[in-house]
Amino acid sequence: QVQLVESGGGLVQAGGSLTLSCAASVRTFSSYAMGWYRQAPGKQRELVAHITGGGTANYADSVKGRFTISRDNIEKTLYLQMNSLKPEDTAVYYCNLLGATVRDYWGQGTQVTVSS
Repeated sequence: QVQLVESGGGLVQAGGSLTLSCAASVRTFSSYAMGWYRQAPGKQRELVAHITGGGTANYADSVKGRFTISRDNIEKTLYLQMNSLKPEDTAVYYCNLLGATVRDYWGQGTQVTVSS
């Protein structure tokens, strides 16, 4: 049974930074590629970054150079360091296994609001 708890969101001014965390209760966490997703109001959920179990990361073009995904396989925690935040980064951010669909379990997410 997967459980995911996201935290670290908040209100920040444009240009600011936030670090999101995701505590995952996944038995073999290190075996799974994980991703950070976000959903803005009126938009579909999108994948913004993902990382393999071994630590290879990939990013959406919209966040490349500003966001850094990382993981601690011992603590079963996923992180997203977000710098140079823009108003268009405003969304609810979720973590999940890479490839998760709307039919899969999702945590409550964490709200990120960037003011201009």
